[in-house]
Amino acid sequence: MTLPNAVRIVEVGPRDGLQNEKQLVSADTKVELIRRLEAAGLKAIETTSFVSPKWVPQMGDNTEVLTRVLAAAKRGVAYPVLTPNLKGFEAALAAGATEVAVFGAASESFSQKNINCSIAESLERFRPVTEAARAAGVKVRGYVSCVAGCPYEGLIAPQAVADVAATLLEMGCYEISLGDTIGGGNPASIARMLEAVMKQVPVAQLAGHYHDTYGMAIANIHASLQMGVAVFDASVGGLGGCPYAAGASGNVATEDVVWLLDGLGVQTGVGLGALVDTAAWISAQLGREPASRVARAVLAKRGAVS
Repeated sequence: MTLPNAVRIVEVGPRDGLQNEKQLVSADTKVELIRRLEAAGLKAIETTSFVSPKWVPQMGDNTEVLTRVLAAAKRGVAYPVLTPNLKGFEAALAAGATEVAVFGAASESFSQKNINCSIAESLERFRPVTEAARAAGVKVRGYVSCVAGCPYEGLIAPQAVADVAATLLEMGCYEISLGDTIGGGNPASIARMLEAVMKQVPVAQLAGHYHDTYGMAIANIHASLQMGVAVFDASVGGLGGCPYAAGASGNVATEDVVWLLDGLGVQTGVGLGALVDTAAWISAQLGREPASRVARAVLAKRGAVS
């Protein structure tokens, strides 16, 4: 299949990337990060999560962050937020959200251990959210985790992923993001998963969310491009670790994705230089180097030239 001419990158650093940071990141820093990502050309920036601060203290400033971001929103940029339940959705709506996301899993064990209910029960919890969103004119994006493997039960059957994705589509999600939560997928297993899902969900409504735990994220993105997927989630600087593999990387770095796509001649609208600057800036705020290989290489080259 011919590669897509353009790809939409959904930047998840401000939410998925920062949510597991042990040090609390200030609202000022989060808002500045989003402003820098906008300036780099990103058109979809996952801004925060409306969850209980008891469970995710890092997102306790969700209303402040979203309100401040929307007060100076850039035309043509989407600022989705995660809303795991109706209470979270109502809080997000009150703060001005126009796009939200819900999160399901393709693994029964993962669902039970993380939210103490079955896959079917978890999906039914989202139905009031999607119904309320439809009534309010708010877009809903669906996430499916563990699409290539589960930390508790190993490999996941592609049909299980397809069934969850189809249910989220039926509920009204405009797009389904397929998450390789533990990063154990490879081009072959990702292709098998996509083949099953595409029988029930149009490829135009699919996105890839691939973790880089075993260094396969870029290869999996390339394999997905060849199958027609044209939306990918990524995190600036590689923010966000994998909680199931000590010391392993998590989210694929946005810079690495842009480097790949630039090399393939696929348009993203994202400036690599500004993106690398942003990765260096937020990494410095957190007291470390960027996890992105591309960012480190570009920064090292700059240093050698200067």
